[in-house]
Amino acid sequence: MEHPIWNFEQDPTKEELDETAINLRAYFDRIPNAKLSRYDPAWSDEQVMEWDGNFKDDGNLMMFCCERDVDIAEYRRVLALCLSYRQRAVAAGQ
Repeated sequence: MEHPIWNFEQDPTKEELDETAINLRAYFDRIPNAKLSRYDPAWSDEQVMEWDGNFKDDGNLMMFCCERDVDIAEYRRVLALCLSYRQRAVAAGQ
């Protein structure tokens, strides 16, 4: 398995992270930059779910080893943090 070059999973945050939040951050680490660059925050929830491709019929993200479900609102919020992290990482020369 190839490890991502990003480390959003361990990026410091004031947020208290449970196992699911940490796994979601790691999930975003594994999304290639080429795919993330196509993301549009103006998309509808349905378009975001289709773009990601890992949402279940109940509207929650399909992830393993999680204590709770990740809905589209949490997904979008954390994705915005991930995008900001990647911009900072690129600017810092990582």
